[in-house]
Amino acid sequence: MSELNPWKVAQKQFDEAAEVMGLEPDLREVLREPKRELTVHFPVKMDDGTIKVFTGHRVQHNQARGPSKGGIRYAPDVTLDEVKALAMWMTWKTAVVNIPYGGAKGGVRCNPKEMSQAELERLTRRFATEISILIGPEKDIPAPDVNTNPQVMAWIMDTISMHKGYSVPGVVTGKPLEIGGSKGRNVATSLGGQYVVREAVKRVGLQLPGAKVVIQGFGNAGMYSAQFMVEDGATVIAVSDSKGGIYNPKGLNIDEVIKVKQETGSVINYKDADRVSNKELLEIPNDILVPAALENQITEENADRIQTKIILELANGPTTPEADKILWDKGVLILPDILANAGGVTVSYFEWVQDIYSFFWEEDEIRRQLERIMQQAYYSVMEKVDSLKVNPRIAAYILAIDRVARATKIRGIYP
Repeated sequence: MSELNPWKVAQKQFDEAAEVMGLEPDLREVLREPKRELTVHFPVKMDDGTIKVFTGHRVQHNQARGPSKGGIRYAPDVTLDEVKALAMWMTWKTAVVNIPYGGAKGGVRCNPKEMSQAELERLTRRFATEISILIGPEKDIPAPDVNTNPQVMAWIMDTISMHKGYSVPGVVTGKPLEIGGSKGRNVATSLGGQYVVREAVKRVGLQLPGAKVVIQGFGNAGMYSAQFMVEDGATVIAVSDSKGGIYNPKGLNIDEVIKVKQETGSVINYKDADRVSNKELLEIPNDILVPAALENQITEENADRIQTKIILELANGPTTPEADKILWDKGVLILPDILANAGGVTVSYFEWVQDIYSFFWEEDEIRRQLERIMQQAYYSVMEKVDSLKVNPRIAAYILAIDRVARATKIRGIYP
């Protein structure tokens, strides 16, 4: 199903919510398109002395509520449509948790796994220079995404600082602590999701102690989610990564799984479990299913066979609009990505605030503020679910679109 165009999916989700809320045609026209798209083609000197030209994008979807915010990904299949969709989703995500940002996203078409550290640094610095006309603490703030990390953010921050002639730590988030990063950023996406699921279990008459959890994807988000689930007394019965999955109905030893993943590169080398494919993993009966891998994993084709009470979307766009309807009719509570994984951008916001003030918080303060914001967002979404009788994704969209539409209306159209 990966041939689904993510931009068409994002627009379809927007249109459905706009229809339900009766959004005026003028505002629909404005909000369903990005504000700004920049595509750059730039040369990079490779280690063997040859020059290679790479293509990159930076898309700003909306800035009505503040500067735009969103990650930069490095991948061989990056497309402008994918970046546009991710930028739009960021607009709604920041609005759902009510932080003063709009949405943006960036990407470079490359295969970082085939590049040296020196090549990646040259590519990053050149790309940062090309998009420097758009980014800045008061304009657009990038962050890590697929195949980018704190080191990549450090190179971008240094490049922009060199252009300015002084340090600009607030130009990116997800930086190393030594140059203005925030404590708690590495676990933020998973911890934010955990704060949401702690409230959501009450709604379906479930308790976390004893709940059976299945997690697809064992990168940062999936791994920390597994740890938080176990800390809360749940039993993680299956996990997977890109090479495949493992399943033990009695539960996995998560510390051991993490160790195996770090030592061998994949969870499939964990001994005390049966091997399953990523596809089969989604259909294992459980209480909480956590898609933490790629988009379009839960589709019209497999939604009927999914047996769970709650889906906690730590990945972006893991469920298609058609699958949403099937699952909602079956009584599954979907905690949509723009709510469930917004912990990452929320702690990025905290990092930006700390950089602006040059005053840094301890991790317990980060967690306290994150819990407050995620709980408020969860209950605001559920209020819309109950009052409008819609599924949580449409409810989250309506909440977000309403906030962005109000800001757009109040600001007016210039000139």
